[in-house]
Amino acid sequence: MDDFDATGPETYKPTWRKPFGMIALLLALFGYALIVAGLSGVIGTLPILVQTLVYVILGTVWLLPLRRFLIWMETGRWG
Repeated sequence: MDDFDATGPETYKPTWRKPFGMIALLLALFGYALIVAGLSGVIGTLPILVQTLVYVILGTVWLLPLRRFLIWMETGRWG
């Protein structure tokens, strides 16, 4: 007996969330990168170990909302 999944390609309906989400994600990352680059002058005056810590934090903080955003892109729900 074949296990047929009703959510296969025959019933797939594309949504606007994925293309919109990808464009929004790229624009948000670009904007975030511009903000961090704008802060580089201030960050550059800090001691090297503090700079490293700041860049590690800023390099990972954008990941915090990413999980919920990707869930929204896939399901339409925020959680």
